[in-house]
Amino acid sequence: MTEHYGSQQFVRGYQDLRVWQLGMEIAKEIYRFTSTFPGHEQFGMTSQLRRAATSIPANIAAGHSRGSTKEYLRFLSIALGSLAECETFVLLSEDLSYARQNDSAKILAMLGREGRMLRSLQNSLRRKAPKKPRPK
Repeated sequence: MTEHYGSQQFVRGYQDLRVWQLGMEIAKEIYRFTSTFPGHEQFGMTSQLRRAATSIPANIAAGHSRGSTKEYLRFLSIALGSLAECETFVLLSEDLSYARQNDSAKILAMLGREGRMLRSLQNSLRRKAPKKPRPK
């Protein structure tokens, strides 16, 4: 739950993060999207796309729960990699005529927004991270 104090918002857990919430929506949308894929893809592209999609919010949650900013950044980087996998599989599924263009366009737009949010979060964490002293 997000708490409000005056004009400030405080995040109590990863579930309060909009980037995690969107990741969950993407995962659900991917499950719906792949439900019409051919049966012979059940253990192929369907499985890989679903795994990549669920990896996005899972890595955001795992990183948020870690003890250091460095680890959090590493998990956000993994989430971005999973996002790129999703984009690739969605484009491929369209090329193979497993999906309609308007369905894939909706997911690609969601993935684009998620990517921007993840990079923004990374940049914010990098600015707040303690700087390493330079060797003399």
